Amino acid sequence: MTAIALTVAGSDSGGGAGIQADLKTFQELGVFGTSALTAVTAQNTLGVHGVYPIEAAGVTAQMRAVLDDFNVGAVKSGMLFSADIIRAVAETLQSYSTPTLIIDPVMIAKGGASLLLEEAVDALKTFLIPMASVITPNIPEAEVLAGMTIESDVDVEEAANRILQLGAGAVVMKGGHRQGVHFAEDLFLSADGERLALRSEWIHTQNTHGTGCTFSAAITAGIALGMPISEAVVDAKRFIQAAITDGLTLGTAGHGPTNHWAYRQRSEATRKETVFID
Repeated sequence: MTAIALTVAGSDSGGGAGIQADLKTFQELGVFGTSALTAVTAQNTLGVHGVYPIEAAGVTAQMRAVLDDFNVGAVKSGMLFSADIIRAVAETLQSYSTPTLIIDPVMIAKGGASLLLEEAVDALKTFLIPMASVITPNIPEAEVLAGMTIESDVDVEEAANRILQLGAGAVVMKGGHRQGVHFAEDLFLSADGERLALRSEWIHTQNTHGTGCTFSAAITAGIALGMPISEAVVDAKRFIQAAITDGLTLGTAGHGPTNHWAYRQRSEATRKETVFID
């Protein structure tokens, strides 16, 4: 049976993030991708030049069209933009036998543009996070969700526990925004006590546009394929490490996209060597 995943997110006209990154990732990992657009952005490697949200009813209609017809194994949410859209997504998923939900709590683009209205944060905490099997915040996003500053490993774990208290089944604290570290270390923590530290070499590159979207999409693909959540997270870490390492260097002087082909082009042994698991 073909594995199917649904991404509910914004469109990136530059192709490096959002719906475009999600569908590329699904395809590379052998999963059929479906989508529901929440917003259209005018975007390239230099930044976000415009955001044009879809009406909440339109998001609902797209999701229902997919979920009524396809046997979706996992749903990923990305850029949701407004409280109305967040409520619409939550209500729609509640009306179905909900597949596993993976939340990438997109708030800020690489260039600094806001992709989530301030009043939408409370809606995310109230309506959607309690439905999530896993949520994948970066450090700035985790600071907003946990209501604290994150500067140390102790802070990372405390913030992870606070986010779990919001109702998520598991959290992946992405370490790509940490300062003064030699490794990109992510912490996986589940509500039932499972804990993994995933460490990979720090790659000095500007080609990081869409890393969060791609990482969470890879987790979604793994879950749609039937992997346990922790296994899907490990595989996704290997996927994004390959995508960053073998950068494409596209665009001009901005944040270039990652290389979604890289993981498939590597041997199984080479993939495993890129990530250390503790």
